[in-house]
Amino acid sequence: MPLTLAAPVHSELIIKKSRFIGCVQPMTDRAGAQKVVAELWAQHPGARHVCWALLAGGQSAAVDDGEPSGTAGRPMLDVLRHQDLEGVLATVVRYFGGVKLGAGGLVRAYTDAVAQALLTATKVPIVRLRALGCIVPYAMEGLLRRELDAAGASLLHVAHGDAVTLHFSLAEDAAAALVTRLNEAGQGRLVWLDDAEAAPPA
Repeated sequence: MPLTLAAPVHSELIIKKSRFIGCVQPMTDRAGAQKVVAELWAQHPGARHVCWALLAGGQSAAVDDGEPSGTAGRPMLDVLRHQDLEGVLATVVRYFGGVKLGAGGLVRAYTDAVAQALLTATKVPIVRLRALGCIVPYAMEGLLRRELDAAGASLLHVAHGDAVTLHFSLAEDAAAALVTRLNEAGQGRLVWLDDAEAAPPA
C-alpha cells in the first residue's frame, strides 16, 4: 500500500565542506513542488543548487538543477520509490564548500540527505476513496445510516424527497463488501446511482 508523510521532515549534512539541507514533505502536484523550490531559492540565495524529486502520480519529476546529470534528482527519486512513498516532494539545498565530490560522492550525498530526513518521518497509508450514492425508501434510512457507520463510510449529503438519496464515500477496497451487504439488507428496494451521479451535489 502506498504511503505518504504526515508532516515535513528535515536533515542537514556537511560533506567535504558542502552543506546539504534536505526536506521531504507531502505534495500533491508539480505546481506545488515548483512553488516550494522557488521559496527555497528565496530563503537560500547563496546556495549553488536546489535539487528536487517529486512522486505524485503522473506528475513525478527528478531535477538535477545544474549538478551532473543523474547525480541528484534521480537518486532522490529512487529513495522515495524504495520506501513506497506517493504524494511527496524531496528537496535538497546545496551550499558548495569548494571541494568537488565527484559523481559517486554526489549520488551518495543526495541519497543520504533524503534518507536521513525520512528516518524521522511519520508515514501514513494513502486510502483511495470511492464515492457512492443510493436511493432508499424512508423506512430504510436508519438501517442504511447504521451500515454506513459500521463500515467507516463518510456520509456526504442526504436529500429527502419521494425517497431518501444518500451520497457517501469509503475506502475503495471496502466498497464492494458494503454494496453486497446493503443489497441483501435492501431486498431489491435500494437503487444505486451511477458513478457520474454518485458524487455529492456541490
